[in-house]
Amino acid sequence: MTPAARRDEHGLVLPSWLVAVCAVVVALAVVGFAVSGDRDPEVTADGSNQQAGTGATRGGAEPDSEETGSADSDKRPQGTKADEPEGDPEREEPAERRTAYVEVYNNSGITGLAAGAAATLQDTGWRVVTTDNWYGEIPTDTVYYPAPLAGQAELLAGDLGIDRVQRAVEPMSFDRLTVILVTGA
Repeated sequence: MTPAARRDEHGLVLPSWLVAVCAVVVALAVVGFAVSGDRDPEVTADGSNQQAGTGATRGGAEPDSEETGSADSDKRPQGTKADEPEGDPEREEPAERRTAYVEVYNNSGITGLAAGAAATLQDTGWRVVTTDNWYGEIPTDTVYYPAPLAGQAELLAGDLGIDRVQRAVEPMSFDRLTVILVTGA
């Protein structure tokens, strides 16, 4: 037993200065946690994604060099608008909030298909974090979603004019929407 602690009928009694120091440390930890907020570790402070354009493909094949990372060039910090004057009548605010992260994949022979769709989605407020090629059998343009993002998937499909919306399957991400494009229409 340390000389600063003593025992009595209630058990081990710590010095009051030690209890006060512990309380201050816990209070600082709570404040630090509250201030830091909930952030996606993949997204940096400027809104860009550290993994976007890394060349990783689904299905193990090599990416099309025209396609990979092309969404990075059009990224703006989250919450900013492209050099437009306030109240521009040509740009309407979205009726519903687009909050989900989106991955866009090209499953066709059309170069730049995913990049074009990603630019369109970013212009309508979606947070596109990946564009790449997809290798596999997809019958038509499809939006895949995890269960909590079903409403966001319908909104995204409407923005792109896609009729097919399905639950996500392996190896797709289960924390964001996945768009796989098969046609250029």
